Amino acid sequence: MNIRRTVVVTGAASGVGRAIALAMKAQGLSVFGTSRAPQTSPGTPDFPIVPLDVRSDESVRIMIEEIRSRAGRLDVLINNAGIRFLGAAEETSVAEAQTIFETNLFGVHRVTIAALPLLREAGDGRIVNISSLSGLNALPFAALYSASKWALEGYSESLRHELKQFGISVSVVEPGVIRSEGRQSPLRPDKTIPAYAAAERRAHGVILRGDQTGMDADRVARCVIGIVLSPSPKLRYRVGKDAEWLPRLKWLPWSLYEGGIRRRYGLDVVEGGPRST
Repeated sequence: MNIRRTVVVTGAASGVGRAIALAMKAQGLSVFGTSRAPQTSPGTPDFPIVPLDVRSDESVRIMIEEIRSRAGRLDVLINNAGIRFLGAAEETSVAEAQTIFETNLFGVHRVTIAALPLLREAGDGRIVNISSLSGLNALPFAALYSASKWALEGYSESLRHELKQFGISVSVVEPGVIRSEGRQSPLRPDKTIPAYAAAERRAHGVILRGDQTGMDADRVARCVIGIVLSPSPKLRYRVGKDAEWLPRLKWLPWSLYEGGIRRRYGLDVVEGGPRST
């Protein structure tokens, strides 16, 4: 008997999550997307959107029960839901830092541990965690966001060791800059410090231009398809030229690598020319 594999994609209302969900559906898989506000999601005619707030234990429990009720199984979990946050570390309050981690790390953990009983029942499961190039190369003026993605990298690596005995493979996807019209603007700190303003504006300008000039989200979706269909997925997958070449530069002496990053984001520029060193 040919059983359709069931996939859950968190954060599938728009952007990368929606591209992944549509690509999974095109492969003939049974796809469920999730969103905090499914009533406003444009994807409902293409695949079911289930309500989910990854910050809530109860919301996660209800979502998993709905998947069990409607599909009877779960074979693939794509942890895509996340938030972007740009701001200097000193500007970012502890409460704001907790908000970032609550979604980008604890949200992934919350959904994963709730989904694992179903994944173990199905056997030969897949968990794919969508990380970021900033999980390998920390972005300036995005310390807490980068930290959340670095944490996700370690979480995924450890989880892979733990779940291999059950035939469940864990992979992490590290996309570079992505172009997405539907992508939400990054959250910002409530407090700003004028001393950081000029450098922060230049760095964030470079980061945000990627929303218009980066690669198409479909490239990430194609990578995820390859992971789901592979008989033996790898741990890490880098997507995009910047994700492929930038981490390799860390083999350089740190002074050279750091200097390149500072030039890329305009961190040493001052009125009248670059800052003298």
